[in-house]
Amino acid sequence: MGSSSKVVRPEEVLDSLKNDGTIDALRMKIIAQLKANEDMKKNTMMMVEQSKVLNTPGAEKKTKRELFDALRQELENPVVEKASKAVWDLILDHDRLGKEITDTVEKVYNRLSGIDMMLPPPSTSGSYQVRERNMSVDGGEKSKEMDTSEPSSSSRKRSYADIITKVAGDVPNGGATNQHDESEGNHK
Repeated sequence: MGSSSKVVRPEEVLDSLKNDGTIDALRMKIIAQLKANEDMKKNTMMMVEQSKVLNTPGAEKKTKRELFDALRQELENPVVEKASKAVWDLILDHDRLGKEITDTVEKVYNRLSGIDMMLPPPSTSGSYQVRERNMSVDGGEKSKEMDTSEPSSSSRKRSYADIITKVAGDVPNGGATNQHDESEGNHK
């Protein structure tokens, strides 16, 4: 096999994922799973019920807007913190959504770098998983060869792990912040 794969920057992978709608689709899946998270719902309801704002004498005399603003000031950080942790748990779950994210990013990385064009056509014998494992081993060895053969670290080919870390880091709270911003607009 020739070394016809090109160097792919994390920004290129992220741009491709944004442009083809993958980021939005993943964000929607994350939001749906957060909304379905019963522990998050129960925890948030418990925090509201135990709120100092609602349990202070005279709270019943305040307007809904005053109560909402005070509740938001009291509970926004702890609720967003828990939601952020739940989002990262989803993203890093290697059995479900995290695996889907990793597989999707890997496919885009392979397509952009030309690796998928260099792979032999799928054979009728052998399992898909065995072929996938063999491809990742071959790709890892090729990446190591390219890393050691190029003299400057700035022109070094980025590993798939570098790309996935960059992409995961560029998606703030997996869309939780956007959901918050939207709900904020609904209450004003």
